[in-house]
Amino acid sequence: MSTFAAVVLFVGVLAYAVLGGADYGAGFWDLTAGGAERGRLPRRLVDQALAAVWEANHVWLIFCLVMLWTAFSPAFAAIMTTLYIPLGLAALGIVVRGSGFAFRKVLVRTEQQRVAGAAFATSSVLVPFFLGTVVGGIASGRVPTGGYGDPIRSWVNPTSLLGGTLAVAGCAFLAAVFLVAEARNRDEADLEDYFRRRAIGIAVVTGAVALAGIGILHADAPQLFSGLLGWGLPCVLASAACGLAALVLLPRAAPAPLRVLAVGAVATVVLGWGVAQYPQLLGTHLTVQQAAAPLPTLVTLTVVAAAALVLVVPATVLLFVLQQRRRLDSPH
Repeated sequence: MSTFAAVVLFVGVLAYAVLGGADYGAGFWDLTAGGAERGRLPRRLVDQALAAVWEANHVWLIFCLVMLWTAFSPAFAAIMTTLYIPLGLAALGIVVRGSGFAFRKVLVRTEQQRVAGAAFATSSVLVPFFLGTVVGGIASGRVPTGGYGDPIRSWVNPTSLLGGTLAVAGCAFLAAVFLVAEARNRDEADLEDYFRRRAIGIAVVTGAVALAGIGILHADAPQLFSGLLGWGLPCVLASAACGLAALVLLPRAAPAPLRVLAVGAVATVVLGWGVAQYPQLLGTHLTVQQAAAPLPTLVTLTVVAAAALVLVVPATVLLFVLQQRRRLDSPH
């Protein structure tokens, strides 16, 4: 039952990594689009792609927090009392990002719109970076079982900085491919070419960072490194294959296969981390079974989580279907 609860928790992690990652990555391209005139069309596409769905994706973050808190409370306490700085900064970034995205649509003065837009775009880069450093701190074993670990070195270390950089790059790649598909759906050839070039560029950067990360993990997180070369290796290879296939098919594939391949590239690398770390919940020392709540709690939580998924998944699918069919576009 504890393993099942861990699987359900990780499903939420995967969902947030993919759906939330695409949102954050779109903000990355908003940030790098250039000045007001040069970046007008890319930012318009970003707004159109995110307007209906960006806030809904946070349901998966809430799902993960509730599952972790209830099913594995010792791990939750250890993480929160050790990694409170990057988690707090990520939470602040989520609030600032949402405010910036909402207010830049209604503010009248140009300078105010720019401030709101900068808040949205900058936070879209910082939030996945900080969340990536949290993953790095957990995976490298820097969160002690009893909590209250080093509040700085637990997330400012080679593995955490690698995790943060890969999180930003992976989100940017995912969003670039999604925006290529979105531009193709809207018959905007110039924007399709614009984001295709950026998808190729960020894919090269992500690959280079991942290759450099091999040496970093070997030196700084040897247990995670061994896991990635063991049970996690098929996931890592699948991620590379999906990413390469997406790049090859960018000029000609239909939007749906492109999105599937981009999702596969991100989801499988996150899955590889989970497989490589299992059965450890805190990287090197606290196992899933040791951190699990009593059996009655796990049974009740499983029933509640199943009910939540039955409600949330169809609603989320419907939301994305309506968005893809442009039924939710603003008339203005």
